[in-house]
Amino acid sequence: MREILIAGAIALMISLFGTPVLIRGLNRKKYGQIIRDDGPRSHQTKRGTPTMGGIIIILGSFIGFLIGHLVTSVPVSISAMLVMGLMATLGFVGFLDDWLKVSRQQSLGLTGRQKIIGQGLFAAIFGNLAIHFADVDGLTPVSLHLSTLRDTSLNLGPVLVVIWIVFMVIGTSNAVNLTDGLDGLATGAAVMTFLAFVLIGVWEFGQGCAVTPGINCYNVRDPLDLAVLAASLAGACTGFLWWNASPAKIFMGDTGSLALGGALAGLAATLRIELLLVPLGGLFVIITMSVIIQRLYFKASGGKRVFKMAPLQHHFELLGWGEVTIVLRFWIIAGLCVALGLGLFYAQWVAK
Repeated sequence: MREILIAGAIALMISLFGTPVLIRGLNRKKYGQIIRDDGPRSHQTKRGTPTMGGIIIILGSFIGFLIGHLVTSVPVSISAMLVMGLMATLGFVGFLDDWLKVSRQQSLGLTGRQKIIGQGLFAAIFGNLAIHFADVDGLTPVSLHLSTLRDTSLNLGPVLVVIWIVFMVIGTSNAVNLTDGLDGLATGAAVMTFLAFVLIGVWEFGQGCAVTPGINCYNVRDPLDLAVLAASLAGACTGFLWWNASPAKIFMGDTGSLALGGALAGLAATLRIELLLVPLGGLFVIITMSVIIQRLYFKASGGKRVFKMAPLQHHFELLGWGEVTIVLRFWIIAGLCVALGLGLFYAQWVAK
């Protein structure tokens, strides 16, 4: 359990004190955020704010995780390595998008199709690798069974599992990307979800079939190490939030949002709580649904809109709500969604 505290604390310190260094470096290179002209007018004041802050989140979480293992002499699990690989590769896709935006000085980087292809490719590689590497008990990082609050009896088979993982990763990474529209909004919501993964990983380890055999035990390959990784991600996001909160001194950019979305999907798959990600990441789901509803209604009604602007947070901006007010209220919603997810997880265990 010491690894959880060490990894989280180290990641927090690296992100908290490393972000100002990154800000100065990005400012010297003039790598500032490009703001769309069709967005809320209040956002024009953010033009030029350093972006690509996801770099420090990725580095801080990885270093914190590895130092936690180095101090405790506990080997790194294959499950955590695969999730880290997914996070790094999606972060690379986001970095390319951010780089093209700042280098071209326009709000368009990679095309939507290019981003989807990149996300899908790396998600498929992750999914294909994760159904291999069985341990002595025959457990692989990702199960061939569909998981809700735990593995179900529905066997998808290798092909459908990889397709399902691709869908999860693309959906979650884009959901975090859509949420990252106000200072600190996505970062704060991600912290809460990663902390929930810490609790779930620790619980699954304590109630694992190798530790506590029984009809109600969990068959998850590396739950405790995944909890360590989740703690390092929570710590890195918290340190970054200090500088990302309104008025933001730096944005995570697609580098951070795609990486965090990949980490959320990867942790949900490896902890075998895939569908539980819906309530745990409820705010991301709500904001994504607002975009889908807006587009579908716009096409069906011949140009009419449900919201003044999508994603949902910008609708409330145009209604006159202050940015800090929106972020705080959305954080409350995110916290309630996480509480609901944890409640469902525990209620299922009790019901057994």
